[in-house]
Amino acid sequence: MLGIGNIMFSDEGVGVHLSRLIKRKYRFVSAEHTIEIIDGGTLAQLLTPIIAQYDYCVIFDCVSADNAAIGDVFFFDYEDMPRGVRWQGSAHEVEMLQTLAMMDLLGDRPKTKIIGIIPRVVGGTTLQMTESTQKGAVLMEQTLITHLKELGVEAKIVDPDITIQQVADEFGREQ
Repeated sequence: MLGIGNIMFSDEGVGVHLSRLIKRKYRFVSAEHTIEIIDGGTLAQLLTPIIAQYDYCVIFDCVSADNAAIGDVFFFDYEDMPRGVRWQGSAHEVEMLQTLAMMDLLGDRPKTKIIGIIPRVVGGTTLQMTESTQKGAVLMEQTLITHLKELGVEAKIVDPDITIQQVADEFGREQ
């Protein structure tokens, strides 16, 4: 799992904060799969050698879509993006698309799924996410856990009370 986003711009950091939440909240058990959770931030092309190590990748990120509301969640295969959904609303997302396209050319891209959310664009620097995005992040989390179960991965909750905003706030205090 790979969380993408710029945490300094509110909802834009949801992918990173969600990856950190998942890492704290769950332990994964599977006889056939190894689960790793990576905070990719805005590294894009620098993630190429990391992503190439894996056979399967689920990316958490922001998306934009026609007729969608803030907090709406989409789950799709990278190779079969739904009509009306665009995974290129900010600088890091364009770079991530370019990174995956480059990996395709080299034959290095693993099977890739996207769990994306419509963010509220917030001006200024803040770690505070909007309520709509926090609620949508819960659906992103549930989507991931359901998908992993379909793949034969059991998710054991070890920290049931942690929230995505708490993860964001804790990160801010560490800096």
